Amino acid sequence: MESPKIILTGGGTAGHVSLNQAIIPPLKEKGYDVHYIGSKDGIEKNLIRDSFPGLPYHEIQSGKLRRYFSMKNFTDPFKVGAGVLQAYKQIKKLKPALIFSKGGFVSVPVILAGRMAGVPVVIHESDVTPGLANKLAMPFADHVFTVFPETVPHVKKASATCSGPVIRPELFDGSKKEGLRLAGLSGKRPVLLVMGGSQGSAVLNEAVRSGLPQLLRSMDVIHLCGKGHLDRTLDGTEGYAQFEYVTGGLKDLLKAADGVVSRAGSNSIFEFLALRLPMLLIPLSAEKSRGDQILNARLFAKSGFAEVLEEENVTRETFLDAVGSMTENAQRMILSMEKAEPPKTPEEMAALILKCSKGE
Repeated sequence: MESPKIILTGGGTAGHVSLNQAIIPPLKEKGYDVHYIGSKDGIEKNLIRDSFPGLPYHEIQSGKLRRYFSMKNFTDPFKVGAGVLQAYKQIKKLKPALIFSKGGFVSVPVILAGRMAGVPVVIHESDVTPGLANKLAMPFADHVFTVFPETVPHVKKASATCSGPVIRPELFDGSKKEGLRLAGLSGKRPVLLVMGGSQGSAVLNEAVRSGLPQLLRSMDVIHLCGKGHLDRTLDGTEGYAQFEYVTGGLKDLLKAADGVVSRAGSNSIFEFLALRLPMLLIPLSAEKSRGDQILNARLFAKSGFAEVLEEENVTRETFLDAVGSMTENAQRMILSMEKAEPPKTPEEMAALILKCSKGE
């Protein structure tokens, strides 16, 4: 008997792929033949192929959806149209029991094609308010899973459930000893981990480096500064370790950390919450984003999980003050985190998704 098929989609950023990466193993264990539809040049292609070399990956065209004026706004709709036709062809050929989308621009044509083909479509939204791609796609979905309960009222024309966050199990397997070894630190002082994402954050990098002499008086610093943003003049600075980006060893660096400074993307902050890691969040400003990170950060601050410093207020002095406040309130944050509802496992999330498939 042929295995039932399921199509996953989502891309553009690592956050639009990570949940799919987490649920692929349990879906395969349940006997599903998993296929991925993504763009030709998006980050999702390399992430999926590197993690699951034998998994079928189908390329489609995808235009970017912009909230600002660009000449490409006149041409990209044609790419979306072409992507819908390409996705529809694959869906009719594969005859999947379900399509699951994590969002991002490439998911829109897949969801539209899924509705045209009569295949159940399920969407996952990580942020408090839906991103533009998911906002456009939700009317064509059968069900939407959200991380925040505050997101459910934003879902129109589809049923919605707050399923909570899903955390990769391997994050809990980190080794403090290995993390300290990777960073070349002794472990005799508290460790501050600063993360600005794979592309880095100029604001975070400047704040950390300008305040480094003061920080190093009382703590060691591990700085993930983003690709191309190493400062070689700081090489050899005692108590300071800088990396462009870390993947495999991130769980060990997180285990070695006593506190973290980060942007406020949903996936990351729920990982810090699950690891009971005190955090200082510096969300992307409304000028640089649709404001989703600001809402994420404020909800975490309201719950007692984080300190927040708005990007437009970052100076060397305010940054040092905020790090000091996070350090002083670390135990209070940890106590609040211990009361939080535990995250879903990938197996639990996969089971919820499959309940929406044909025949379930």
